[in-house]
Amino acid sequence: MSYNKPLPKINSDVKPFWDGCKNRELKFQKCQACGHVRWPASIICPKCYKKETEWVIAGGHGTIYTYAVYHTAYHAGFANEIPYVVAIVELDEGPHLLTNIIDCNHQEIKCGMDVTVAWDDVTPEITLPKFKPCR
Repeated sequence: MSYNKPLPKINSDVKPFWDGCKNRELKFQKCQACGHVRWPASIICPKCYKKETEWVIAGGHGTIYTYAVYHTAYHAGFANEIPYVVAIVELDEGPHLLTNIIDCNHQEIKCGMDVTVAWDDVTPEITLPKFKPCR
């Protein structure tokens, strides 16, 4: 069965993130000067404007910062999943990640809810980080 939803465009800036996802690791850039962990990746730190960076592995836990429940499929690939939840998750390390919330009733979701990463191998090349409530 083929995957019929939009997929991320992978370039050299974000390749370490997506390589990490394939290995079931959330990887983000961390400024070596000030310690700021950031997403999306960038050539300079948005906090201190230094260029020295490294990729670090996040723990995969966070809280729902905000979310929307979609009752209409704006892409045909989502038609069988209505309603579905798109959320911004604030990870414990600081970055905010746009993702889906899965494995729960959409009416149970609340801002501030604790969530943990759940991996979805959508193609042989792409693994998407989605999140589910901590139970």
